[in-house]
Amino acid sequence: MFSTRKFYQSAAIALLFGSFLVSCNPAPQEETNTSTTTSEEVATSSESRILIGTTAQPRTIDPADSYEIAGLNIIYNVTESLYTYELGTTDIKPLLATEMPTISADGLTYVIPLREGVKFHDGEAFNAEAMKFSLDRFIQNQGKPSFLLGDIIETIEATGEYELTITLQKPFAAFPALLAFAGASAVSPAAYEIGEGSFAPNQLIGTGPYVLAEFNSDTIKLDRNDDYWGDAPKNAGVDMQIFNSNAANLFNSLRTGAVDIAYQSLEPEQITTLIADDEAGTVQAIEAAGTAVNFMVLNRNIAPLDQLEVRQAIAALIDRNLINERVLNGQAEPLYSLIPTSFAASKPIFEETYGNADIEKAKTLLTEAGFSAENPAVVPLWYPSGSTTRGIIATTLKEFANRELGGMLQFEPSSVEGASYFKNIAQGAYPAALGNWYPDFLDADNYIHPMLDCDQGSAEKGCESGGAQNQGSFYWSEAMNGLIDAERTATEPIERLAVFAEIQKLMALDVPYIPIWQGKEYVFAQPNIQGITVNPSQSLPLWLIEK
Repeated sequence: MFSTRKFYQSAAIALLFGSFLVSCNPAPQEETNTSTTTSEEVATSSESRILIGTTAQPRTIDPADSYEIAGLNIIYNVTESLYTYELGTTDIKPLLATEMPTISADGLTYVIPLREGVKFHDGEAFNAEAMKFSLDRFIQNQGKPSFLLGDIIETIEATGEYELTITLQKPFAAFPALLAFAGASAVSPAAYEIGEGSFAPNQLIGTGPYVLAEFNSDTIKLDRNDDYWGDAPKNAGVDMQIFNSNAANLFNSLRTGAVDIAYQSLEPEQITTLIADDEAGTVQAIEAAGTAVNFMVLNRNIAPLDQLEVRQAIAALIDRNLINERVLNGQAEPLYSLIPTSFAASKPIFEETYGNADIEKAKTLLTEAGFSAENPAVVPLWYPSGSTTRGIIATTLKEFANRELGGMLQFEPSSVEGASYFKNIAQGAYPAALGNWYPDFLDADNYIHPMLDCDQGSAEKGCESGGAQNQGSFYWSEAMNGLIDAERTATEPIERLAVFAEIQKLMALDVPYIPIWQGKEYVFAQPNIQGITVNPSQSLPLWLIEK
């Protein structure tokens, strides 16, 4: 397994700071190099540029170091990777590659044919050597996301002018999804250097449909790439106004028409207002399913959660619809698997097994475990103090359990500042906690391996090293470890889906985590704006937007 210490440190950070750490899809374009929309046509049909307002300020736009939504969204539109996703889906297709890779029988060697006739924004030619340079740089410069490829790849070779051969350390069925991560994009070898810590945070020279024209603390300008190999953007360019975490100014700018589009991040009350504006016809609201999952972690090493029946009782108790409507303003979707519904592998196994707020089942299970109103199961429930939403949910769960179970199960909500929360959960200090997960890359494995895999453990002690230990469940199952190995090495998609189904069944039986909700993504725009698509990665394909 690819469970290095660095991987799990990064994965655990994503659990805590998920709103900043995600993977993004590189810019999907047509698979041919025949442009059906010329620059002249766009210039005459769209005289003005698109103005986007956001509160998200990129830390860096260097593909080898960017690991946050804000930066990766820019990288997604200016550079390109070997593979990408069909718009609005998690289905992989070639981009700078011309076909899906040819994989050796042992699952270790990937041969990738590359697109010809592509140039970087500085005029340099794209070829296998340039792609090798870019991937080598991603790994060797040791930026924040470098472990994604560094922990997996053994060697990268240019085996032809337009052929790349990559050898893995161990078989990994989700490898093409890693090559669709925005940071694994092609950058001009003439403009960048390989060397640990050698980053260019304010420049971006790739092969994509836009050229970076300006990048500063409050403004980003993207000009149309007139030499782009694919379809030209449908707008004359994109300007981004950064409101520096001031959601109120972003909200007002949209409602007064000062910006064409508002995206990331508005407050729930503002979103509710803008949805009403959409119904009135004054604003467009575009909604899409998110890929962030939110759940309860249950530590199997601490009483009373060391008893399976108690964990199962909590799973039966959870009322996801109540939480969504009362706490989340309907701006989420009930979730019944750690794998979100954006993926074909997702199965609503918790709904099938426990229903939704099955109070009688919860009471029966608690009684079997020896608990009653006179002898309650007391469960301290922790959350980071910076999360108002999780605090309200913890209180809601406490009140709901008291009302419905008559005191048989009692949650005790507590909070702690973020850094301590992250440290303590990995040390096993919390019996139960409310956490979330944003994927590093768009594959079902990234919701399973970091949560359920265990390198070292036993039935007596639980997980002592691995993903389950880092995430605070301390779950250990020899059967689960075997299933995770099987999905990671499966060569046939149907076979892999069947293994994911078994993984979800076993997780629902053992209940190390209880999935509760997955987020929704919202983009708001003026009525005259067309062509907005939200990808599961939270990236926007800007080249499709027009007035």
